[in-house]
Amino acid sequence: MSISSPPAVPTSRGEQPIEILREDKSMSRGEQAQKNNIQAARLISEIVRTSLGPHGMDKMVITEYGVVFITNDGATMLKEMAVMHPAAKILVEVSKATDMVVGDGTTSAVVFAGALLERAEELLERGVHPVQIVSGFYKASKRALELLQDRAIKVGRDRDALITVARTSMQTKIVAKDATALAGMVADAILLVAQEREGKYTVDMKSVKVEKKEGGSMADTTIIRGIVLDQKLVHPDMPKRLEKAKIAIVTMPFKIEDLTLQKKVVIRDVALVRKFMEEEVVMLKAMVDKVRSVGANVLICQKAIDEVAQQHLARAGMMAVEKAYEYEMPKIASATGARIVNNFEDLTEKDLGYADVVEEKKVHGGKLLFIEGCRNPKAVTILVRGGSLRVIEEAERSVHDALMVAKDIMLEPALVPGGGACEAGIAYSLESWSRDLEGREQLAAQKYAEALEQIPITLAENAGMDRNSAAVELRSRHANGDSTYGISAEGKVRDMKAAGVLEPLIVKRQVITSATEAASMILRVDNIVVAQPRGPGERHGAARPAELDAPLAE
Repeated sequence: MSISSPPAVPTSRGEQPIEILREDKSMSRGEQAQKNNIQAARLISEIVRTSLGPHGMDKMVITEYGVVFITNDGATMLKEMAVMHPAAKILVEVSKATDMVVGDGTTSAVVFAGALLERAEELLERGVHPVQIVSGFYKASKRALELLQDRAIKVGRDRDALITVARTSMQTKIVAKDATALAGMVADAILLVAQEREGKYTVDMKSVKVEKKEGGSMADTTIIRGIVLDQKLVHPDMPKRLEKAKIAIVTMPFKIEDLTLQKKVVIRDVALVRKFMEEEVVMLKAMVDKVRSVGANVLICQKAIDEVAQQHLARAGMMAVEKAYEYEMPKIASATGARIVNNFEDLTEKDLGYADVVEEKKVHGGKLLFIEGCRNPKAVTILVRGGSLRVIEEAERSVHDALMVAKDIMLEPALVPGGGACEAGIAYSLESWSRDLEGREQLAAQKYAEALEQIPITLAENAGMDRNSAAVELRSRHANGDSTYGISAEGKVRDMKAAGVLEPLIVKRQVITSATEAASMILRVDNIVVAQPRGPGERHGAARPAELDAPLAE
């Protein structure tokens, strides 16, 4: 039941009921609380369900700042939604966690969790206790993970495997028609930055920069074996292109006043003013000479560069960039092999990085600095192009997802058939396996299989297929041992492995695990206590003292 006022506990002698909550708190409990939670979570699932698959619909999202963008990425749209209900927030958190860990499968996780709750609601109406449902779900999920592992296809950590998963990921996005070309760039980027230690691979995703720039088309997207900076040179007389560049990266400012201890200097003699200014120029020139003396011809400075120093750098034929973003400094160092130096006096030739070419280019009315041809780059850039800002923003998100799934293969080189083939096969096997369970857990396990089957059925619906016909054909295929059949991009039931539609095993494992945990957490809640925000000065669990509101004594 639902109560708008604090619940009261009746006494045995018919006395006045005892109030256990403050008046500014309310509670929902029992079946009504469970239904409210399930309905809220299912609503979130329904919102993203139509976006699943290559034929999924896009959503137009307007942020709280009035920014408009169009996307079909589940994690992105849920992140921008102002979700208030606590149960619905759990599914939003599932989406965020899935995106952060594996980078893909966010929509599938939310759809699956919503399907589990829908089936659980049916069992609750039939009198099955939530604990029994949760127990059945966990047993079914454990068996599902075993079946998933059995269907895994071992692959190498090679370019072809990375291209396969990256292309599959992008076939459901706005960049689908350019997925093959982009997948090659994604694979090259991951292979360049991946590092092996004792047979295990690690990939620092911060080492892959995705820079976006309007103009041109998606086909103009390129991979740079180095770094592209959204910066321009500090002086117009500096060379626009340097070959065999030796790059110094410095964090300290190139300005005298920033190097002082902020003490006040008073000069009373006019003649000393000129001498003071001349000395400042000498000091700045000495700093430039120090950079030149170690052989550097490109300077990347995190802080500002004085105008006098800019002129000396230009006369020396050097290129320089000021106010480089702090988060980009490690990427530049990783790409060029340079060491970030805090003090000019500590700069040596060994600290310099190298690039075949450093060039300032005009791109769609702006200027970008390209640092290319690094010898052994451990940071690379994918420059995404597109006809409009909204297009390239969605393309950037698509490339990010592709990078994440390619990274997943480096961590665990195993694939499973996509297009709902894996879920359909596991659901068919679970249905047979559940018959060996006893009691009401058998019902929960059967409903778990039905919920898992919701993913290929949703893919079929979004592709314009009849859901019942697609479900029957899929079950028939899997009953005959065709375990790799799923829903293709053309809206047909076909062999996903033969079509090259494969997804990382680690993604599917994360989807099953996170969705099961979220649904189970929601089902175990039978009370919702809502506390109103406390005012300033209120202590937890205590009313605000009246003395605090009294006027001050004169």
